[in-house]
Amino acid sequence: MTPPELAPRFFIAVAVILLVCRAVAWLLGRVGQPPVVSEMLAGVLLGPSLLGLLAPGLEGALFPTGIRPLLYVVGQVGLVVFMFQAGYEFAAHRVQGLAGTAGLVSLAGVTVPILLGAGLVTASEGWAPVLQPGVPLGVSAAFVGVTLAVTAFPMLARIITERGQAGTRHGTLALASGAVDDVAAWLLLAVVLSAASGRVSTALVTIGGAAAFAVVLLTVGRRVTGLIVEGDRIGDHSRLLGIVALLFAVAWYTDVIGLYAVFGAFCTGAVMPRTARADHLVETIAPMGRVVFLPLFFTYSGLKTFFGLFGDPAVLAFAAAAVAAAVLGKFGACWAAARLRGEPSGVALRVGALMNARGLMQLIALNIGQEAGIVPPALFTVLVLVALSTTLMTSPLLTWIERLEARRAPVPAVPVPAGVAPG
Repeated sequence: MTPPELAPRFFIAVAVILLVCRAVAWLLGRVGQPPVVSEMLAGVLLGPSLLGLLAPGLEGALFPTGIRPLLYVVGQVGLVVFMFQAGYEFAAHRVQGLAGTAGLVSLAGVTVPILLGAGLVTASEGWAPVLQPGVPLGVSAAFVGVTLAVTAFPMLARIITERGQAGTRHGTLALASGAVDDVAAWLLLAVVLSAASGRVSTALVTIGGAAAFAVVLLTVGRRVTGLIVEGDRIGDHSRLLGIVALLFAVAWYTDVIGLYAVFGAFCTGAVMPRTARADHLVETIAPMGRVVFLPLFFTYSGLKTFFGLFGDPAVLAFAAAAVAAAVLGKFGACWAAARLRGEPSGVALRVGALMNARGLMQLIALNIGQEAGIVPPALFTVLVLVALSTTLMTSPLLTWIERLEARRAPVPAVPVPAGVAPG
């Protein structure tokens, strides 16, 4: 397919994707689901799991093989911009006085899912077709464990804000724990993929490159972004161009060293100075990436998701076990850790529910794993189901916890007027 042939096919595909995402977001928004959940589901519906099943000719016409690399690349732009905004918003949350509890919740939220995920993959050898031929069992087990340990920090922050829970104890604790979880999970993912490559040099590049990146980030990162954002001799257009160029350059670097573009984008946003000019820049850059480009990533993921594979009883059984391990490993472990630190039941339950959401972050990890040749179609589909189910249950769980506490709340006594005998 030539470039002049690709362009119109790409344009109509994007139009369909955006309209379907908006329609699903409207429907699910009526039951309290955030837009990112709707876009995840819409991406799956446009793939072989529904559209390809009902109208395979239409799916093939809308999303021919030739435009899929374009969807991937433009979707990556959406991811980078989205994570840049997430990093900027993360820097606004000040966490004080909860370090010990957040540390234990994070440790539980990473360790237990990794152990459960790795154990599940090890136990599945020989009966479930979820292992990639030629990939060592240990690598596959570690990869699944790490993907189950991911928390959807950007969505977690958005849910807390939208529900008016910013500044609450459970909101602050979940934000602190989720941030640590995601950083740990991304670093562990880099180690797993380095091991999968079988080359020591790859791991050394990742570790050395990450160390150099951390030094630059901590020493001159805020100064450089501050010069671009606050420089009086720089016009608004040049300021915008400078930040976008820096963002893409950092994304390129972290991608090359094996930490991936999204990690660099998040860090760039996190070191931005929080000023009125910076707010304006983020508000200018973010909407196009969030509304237009990011849905293309969801559709690209959905085109590789085959729910028809659940017709195999072994795959279905593995999927059920994976969802159970994911919920037990995150919701259960984080709840238990918070309770162990003396947190009230309501706080611990809310922290567990928020930490359990994997959302977009797990989809990113899955695509990285598939590009690295670790993830076969059956495992990809199973883990997409895990991402969808754990994310979909977050808002209903929070609502259930609120109603449960409301029912348990003591009824205030009605005062008896003076001179009236009770009876």
